[in-house]
Amino acid sequence: MIRLSKLVRNLLCVALLLGSVMTGANLVFAGTSGSNMDAVLVVDVSNSMSQSDKNKVSNEAMKMFVDMTSIQANKIGIISYTDKIEREKAMIQVNSEQDKNEIKAFIDSLQKGAYTDISVGVKEAVKILDAGRDRANSPIIVLLADGNNYLNEASNRTQAMSDQDLQDSIQQAKSKGYPIYTIGLNADGQLNRTTLEQIAKETNGKFFETSTADNLPQILSEIFANHLKLKVVPITNFTSNGQIQDVAIPIPNANVMEANISIMSQKSVEVKLFDPSGKEIHIPSDQVRFSRSSAYSMIKIVKPQQGEWNLQVKGVPQDKIDINMIFNYDLQLEMEPIASNAFKAGDVIPVKAALASNGQKVASPELYNQMKATLLINDLTDQKTSEVEITNTGSGFEGSFTIPADHKYEIRIKAEDTSFYRETPPVTVDASSAAGGATTPTPPPAGDSAATEEPFPWLTVVIIALIVILLVALALYLLSIWRKANKGFIGQIAIEIVDEDTGDKSNPQYKKLNAFKGKVKLHQLLQLAPEFQETDKVVFLPGKNDTLIIENRSSCRIEKGGRVLDVSKGKELKKNDRIKISLSSVNKSVFVDYIV
Repeated sequence: MIRLSKLVRNLLCVALLLGSVMTGANLVFAGTSGSNMDAVLVVDVSNSMSQSDKNKVSNEAMKMFVDMTSIQANKIGIISYTDKIEREKAMIQVNSEQDKNEIKAFIDSLQKGAYTDISVGVKEAVKILDAGRDRANSPIIVLLADGNNYLNEASNRTQAMSDQDLQDSIQQAKSKGYPIYTIGLNADGQLNRTTLEQIAKETNGKFFETSTADNLPQILSEIFANHLKLKVVPITNFTSNGQIQDVAIPIPNANVMEANISIMSQKSVEVKLFDPSGKEIHIPSDQVRFSRSSAYSMIKIVKPQQGEWNLQVKGVPQDKIDINMIFNYDLQLEMEPIASNAFKAGDVIPVKAALASNGQKVASPELYNQMKATLLINDLTDQKTSEVEITNTGSGFEGSFTIPADHKYEIRIKAEDTSFYRETPPVTVDASSAAGGATTPTPPPAGDSAATEEPFPWLTVVIIALIVILLVALALYLLSIWRKANKGFIGQIAIEIVDEDTGDKSNPQYKKLNAFKGKVKLHQLLQLAPEFQETDKVVFLPGKNDTLIIENRSSCRIEKGGRVLDVSKGKELKKNDRIKISLSSVNKSVFVDYIV
């Protein structure tokens, strides 16, 4: 099925290209919206981090990142590494607060190891994104480390080998559009800035440095702002007097999807929240999420009403409190297509752009009220950049670009206000040659129109018709495959792991299946632990009438009720069915209960 799907995709691409050649159409492939993300958090858990990360800043940073993400189609994966992958949590879709709590509990369970090889963590992060990312989401890797290697001499691995693997992984991340944001942990002053700065710079990420959790709100806010094209909104910082202190929280327009309010304090704080009408909104509630750790408190207001909210904060006397806010928007900036693709020096090109959500133009005058827009021009011939201000019309942006020379240019529009910014995808304007310039066709001689009249292009019409028929057939076929691949699961499974040598049994782990679509590998449910690698070929699929289908192409033995099952072609599991999966690489068994 995988090979056939690839063949179909290739045929579809060929058909589209043929259609483009025959009709002269330009193909435009949509990018990600940027409002959702697929994130892999990578942390160094070697023993050296006991000094460079004395206060477990890395744990607090990762948990805060999890809390800031929306409960809307985002995916998060976790990797902890030394000179090997110690623990790994496959990318899961965050659909509830319980999902976030499970991820944060996994973070708190991470244990230290002896050695360090930073290339191991970066390489695995790229693999995780390759395997589990949603193409509609914006990918990101966040690496928390001190940047230093401590290799095991017994392994015969050298620093040169690690450096080469790291460089290869950086190039893969760059080519695939995976920015890596690095947070250097420097409690002991031994931070290797050079390596972490290189990783961030070469992958279009950013480098940050911290030795204390006090800096986390600013760091995490800047990562979010840079990656999702948002801006940090500083609210206030003050010293608590031990009494209730009012803090204004302005919501600028009705297009704010979420408002994330981070409260940093060394001591616990009490908070109350009031909407613009003065009504108290309970914390937590359906509209307001609340999370707290030893380093921060996070309030997330979902679809907040426009206007000035009031946050009441009561802290311990003399405690310093710092409050920041960052908005999440589901908005894109779209430029209208340029009318012609033939240009020359002196041509004036009108440009227009407007904000859109889910492909629909946003009609919201208050959203445009404080926005400014700029036309960004990159001269690809001279490698020079320039900017031209364009007009805010109240419902969009308009301006023009006068081509100064017969060069090749790349233009895009950037619009921003105090809380976010958006950019259109770049458009190429080529006036670099006579072929690219505007040309005027020579009219035929008078009275000779019959001689120059061309016959009707029947062959072209027939070819285009065949291409259209092929596209429709392929689209229907791909739709059936897509539906199968995105069919949802029902219920959950309970997993117990038994050591056959000692008889020790783990506590049951309950895995909700509704976070997966189409299929899920047992290895994913076992958090990709290396010792269970062979379960990567044990696959669960959604069945009919609330059943579960298991397929086994591994060397594992699967039993039900003491009988060995042949599930190479699939076997149906019903409610409360229990199976035993015996591993061949280690003397352990995995018991699986299907619960609806």
